[in-house]
Amino acid sequence: QVQLVESGGGLVQAGDSLRLSCATSGRTFSNYDMGWFRQAPGKVQQFVAAISRAGRATAYADSVKGRFTISRDNAKNTVYLQMNSLKPDDTAIYYCAADARAYGGPSEDKYDYNYWGQGTQVTVSS
Repeated sequence: QVQLVESGGGLVQAGDSLRLSCATSGRTFSNYDMGWFRQAPGKVQQFVAAISRAGRATAYADSVKGRFTISRDNAKNTVYLQMNSLKPDDTAIYYCAADARAYGGPSEDKYDYNYWGQGTQVTVSS
C-alpha cells in the first residue's frame, strides 16, 4: 500500500506559477512511476504529466508542454509538478498517482495507476 498526499495548490492569477508536491509513504517510492492528473468541474479526469521511477523519462499532455515540469526526489519520496504561465483553463483539482507496473514507462492512462492522493485545488483567475 502507498499513501499519497498532495499539497501546494491555491488561488493564483493568470501568468503566475505554483509548485505542487506529492509526498508518499508506505512501500518503496522508487518502485513506482508517478503521474499527475487533473479534473475540472464538469469535465473528465485528464492526464497532465508522468515520470519514470528513476526520473529519466517524462511525458506531458500537449496542453501543458513547455509550461509544466514534473520531477521527483526519491530520497524524499516526493514528486513535484512545477506549473508556470498558468492559465484559467488550468483550474482543476490536481491528483498524483503511483503506477506499480514494471514495464511500459510513464503512462498517460489513469487505469495504469494503482494508488491516488486526495487531490489539491488549483484555481487560476483571469
